[in-house]
Amino acid sequence: MHIPKIVLLFGTALLALAGCSETAKLPVESGYGPRPVLPEPNRTLVPTVNIAPAKGWPDGVKPHAAPGFHVEAFASGLDHPRWIYVLPNGDVLVAEADAPPKQQSQGLRGWIASKIMARAGSGGPSANRITLLRDRDGDGKPELRTAFLENLNSPFGMALVGNDFYVANTDALLRFRYERDAIRITEPGSKVVDLPAGPINHHWTKNVIASKDGKRLYVTSGSNSNVAENGMEAEENRAAILEVDPQARTMRLFASGLRNPNGLAWQPDSGALWTTVNERDEIGSDLVPDYMTSVRDGGFYGWPYSYFGQHVDARVTPPRPEWVERAIVPDYALGAHTSSLGLAFYEGELLPQRYAGGAFIGQHGSWNRKPRSGYKVIFVPFRDGVPEGEAEDILTGFVNQSGDALGRPVGVAVDKTGALLVADDVGNVVWRVTPSDR
Repeated sequence: MHIPKIVLLFGTALLALAGCSETAKLPVESGYGPRPVLPEPNRTLVPTVNIAPAKGWPDGVKPHAAPGFHVEAFASGLDHPRWIYVLPNGDVLVAEADAPPKQQSQGLRGWIASKIMARAGSGGPSANRITLLRDRDGDGKPELRTAFLENLNSPFGMALVGNDFYVANTDALLRFRYERDAIRITEPGSKVVDLPAGPINHHWTKNVIASKDGKRLYVTSGSNSNVAENGMEAEENRAAILEVDPQARTMRLFASGLRNPNGLAWQPDSGALWTTVNERDEIGSDLVPDYMTSVRDGGFYGWPYSYFGQHVDARVTPPRPEWVERAIVPDYALGAHTSSLGLAFYEGELLPQRYAGGAFIGQHGSWNRKPRSGYKVIFVPFRDGVPEGEAEDILTGFVNQSGDALGRPVGVAVDKTGALLVADDVGNVVWRVTPSDR
């Protein structure tokens, strides 16, 4: 796309001006928990842009693990690893993907967004691959690394049901035949259902999880905008979790009003489905907190008309007070602009008992907050199926003292030994976290 010189200069000036805009008035911790502090919106002419430029890890440098933990690279030299899935035999699958090419120009705003993505370490060609890592002896050093599936289309979520291996591409849910201990799938898959994509495809990642009986699949679908500025007609089956019947190849809306859901996990004590959600931007550094929440069939969670229950977003026209009234308050806020993506409930035995049933969350990090937030992995304790207590830092140090992003956490998973795995799509590493005494 050709950008006239005057537009380039204007866009560069806007980016520079954005870096000088408003700052947070509250500590990021005030936006955590079941009752976060929600100040008045602070909408500015130019939104705050405060990204940690993506640099990658220098040799010998790694994240900082919390006291009692140790972290080492499980696999490095990957290509934008986004999501992790652990097969029943212990093999670790890593989806390596970036955003698909844009089919529709978004003008100056889109050009600026592309520059922001590049600065954050995204927007390059997608590897479109799932890599298999096999660590049979559980020592944290895979003996085998191979391309498990290739020629996909911005893959993200994965799920295995019997011998059916499902992959959520950006535009379709696919099914492949899997044989236990297979190290590569070469036979073509079949399409189960189309997923929302199209020329805008703003939030492109699609995750998938199977019900406990394997009869249904649940797929995340992020919004096509920040707050419906492209019109609600562009949001069909978006900002939602979709329920798929894989045998009938049908799909229905399961829950809506979830701006950009990513993580999906079954809470082991309650059996409820939970998700992590990226909330909206551009109304100040202190709004709106991302969150995790249990998901109800037919539930509506506010987007775009309101946030965290009945807090109306005045930017959305026409207003829909009847929708605001029915908006469900999320269970637990995760800090404004933290970009909380990964979600894994702990059911292993390697970590101390107090981690059982709690949630590990990968926070990819902010672009619309000053000072920055996220860029870490946290843990939220649960009791009797609900969050109880403050969030704890598990991995930090992803941003150095110069403000550069050495890495950015995305997906999290628990391996067969009970260790925590973290996909880092800027560092191109999968990290493995274990107790320090092991």
